[in-house]
Amino acid sequence: MFKSILVPFDGSPNAKKALDKAIEMARLTDAALTILTVYRHHSMLEASLSMVRPSDPGNLDDIMSAHATEVAEYAKKHAVEAGFGEVRAFVTSGPTSRTIVKFAKEHENDLIVIGSRGMGSVEGYLLGSVSHKVTGLSDIPVLVV
Repeated sequence: MFKSILVPFDGSPNAKKALDKAIEMARLTDAALTILTVYRHHSMLEASLSMVRPSDPGNLDDIMSAHATEVAEYAKKHAVEAGFGEVRAFVTSGPTSRTIVKFAKEHENDLIVIGSRGMGSVEGYLLGSVSHKVTGLSDIPVLVV
C-alpha cells in the first residue's frame, strides 16, 4: 500500500499524535518512515534584531536551525523507542507548507501524515493552517491527525 511515509514534525502535541499514527501505519504497511522539521528563514531585518540582545548574540537562523534539529532528533528518538527500527530525520528551512510538499515529491514519499494544528502563529489562524495548505498543494495523499 504505502512504501514511504513523511511526517512533518514541529514538536506540538498534534504532531506527536501524527507521528504515533504514522508509526502505526508504517508497521502495518512495512513502509519507510521519514521525519521532516521545517523552520522559517528570517529576513536580514529580523536577524538584525538579535543584535539588540547582547546576552543572546546568536544569529536567528542558527538558533532556529539548532532548535529544529533538537525537535527532529526528539521525534526520531520517539519513533525508535516506540519500536520502529529505521527512521530518517531531516531539517530544512523555507515556507513550511510548500517545503513539506516539495520534500515529499523529491524523496518519493507516497503519504504525508500531519498534525491538524502545530506550533503556528496567529498568522496560521488568519491565513489557514499548514495542514490545510499541505492538503491543497499535495499530489499525494495527506492524512491529517
